[in-house]
Amino acid sequence: MKTIIVDYGMGNLRSVQKAIETVGFTAEISADPHALDFADKVILPGVGEFGTAMQELTERNLLQPVKDVIASGKPTMGICLGMQLLLEGSDE
Repeated sequence: MKTIIVDYGMGNLRSVQKAIETVGFTAEISADPHALDFADKVILPGVGEFGTAMQELTERNLLQPVKDVIASGKPTMGICLGMQLLLEGSDE
């Protein structure tokens, strides 16, 4: 099984990866939109402000692939800001 941690420039990526490794699993950090096509599971971490994060996802061509993952039913987990990004908006 391939787990991808989405790198859009606003997350504590290595901390998430280390936590997954600590419980005996592996995960790859990737900023490649096409990597999500081959993922079995996706983790969207995040630290920061919703609007800026959405802009980063859009500019890095990751927003639609993340939406496609969710629509496909693949297990997807958002952490902190990443959870907010799975929704349509945020009132911070």
